[in-house]
Amino acid sequence: MTDGSDESLLESHAIPVGARVTVRVPASSANLGPGFDSLGLSLAYYDDLVVTRLAGEGELTFDLSGEGADQVPRDASHLVVKAMQTAWKAAGLLELPSLHIQAHNRIPHSRGMGSSASAIVAGVSAANGLLPAELQLDADTVLQICSGMEGHPDNVAPSLFGQVVISYGDDSGWHSLPVPAHPEVLPVIAVPDYQVPTRVARDLIPETVPHCEAATNAGRAALLAQALTSYPEYLLPGTSDLLHQSYRAAAMKPSAALVQHLRGLGYAAVISGAGPTVMVLAQGQEQREHIGSAIAEFVTHPEAGTYEGQPVTWRVLNIDIDTQGVMLTYEENA
Repeated sequence: MTDGSDESLLESHAIPVGARVTVRVPASSANLGPGFDSLGLSLAYYDDLVVTRLAGEGELTFDLSGEGADQVPRDASHLVVKAMQTAWKAAGLLELPSLHIQAHNRIPHSRGMGSSASAIVAGVSAANGLLPAELQLDADTVLQICSGMEGHPDNVAPSLFGQVVISYGDDSGWHSLPVPAHPEVLPVIAVPDYQVPTRVARDLIPETVPHCEAATNAGRAALLAQALTSYPEYLLPGTSDLLHQSYRAAAMKPSAALVQHLRGLGYAAVISGAGPTVMVLAQGQEQREHIGSAIAEFVTHPEAGTYEGQPVTWRVLNIDIDTQGVMLTYEENA
């Protein structure tokens, strides 16, 4: 990383014309019940990004497809471009070179699967991958940039590192510890056809909670860390939450009803991130199949509810835990 003292390193031609990076970044699920803003899980469900350095300065062309492609800007306000600019500024590269950005998104937007975090990780990783070796940012700097843009690391860290990630902050910045998940922990994801913006869900959480509830939540979060990594038989009690899900339920009643139904059957169901996606952590393949059947049966019932007067439809996905995090390849003269 440069300190800006060598002006020759600040020119955009440090990135050669024709250089290309291909980035694959996983989705993520944060909170996992009691681990509010501290626990996250990387999901093997990916957005793909290809960024090519074109001749000239400051021009952008886009080829966007997939989830939300018709709703995102095609200029420098695109979140991927903003993330690239932030990373380059940290490296000392102040001018935006001309770029062609090709993206195919699979991660649904405003569903609690880390779509914005994935875009940030993709942009920062792409920008870093295009830099020459002497300018590239180290892993901790990348974590700080991504967490700073997102506001916390609980989604960006799983997308960066893979696995289960425990994150925290202190005076020196953000810190994340990836730990391998137990092989019997198998996510089932139920994605509804309605959105709940993260800011709406976050605004529903009170500023204070009773001390006894906070203490209970701390114990369950500690239990969940062990359940995810070593003792999956404790997934159900480990995913019990008192800090945020009940307060957010009014904004996502169909999702809250599904979580309550599945937990009543003994399955470790939670709201994924800020919702409204529901994630269930199955213990083994047989339970995963039973969970899929239970979801399919419940969502056809009238009590499954409506959202803004319309029946809710769901996509049910068996998505494994990603173990690698963001993946990148570089070509010099693409």
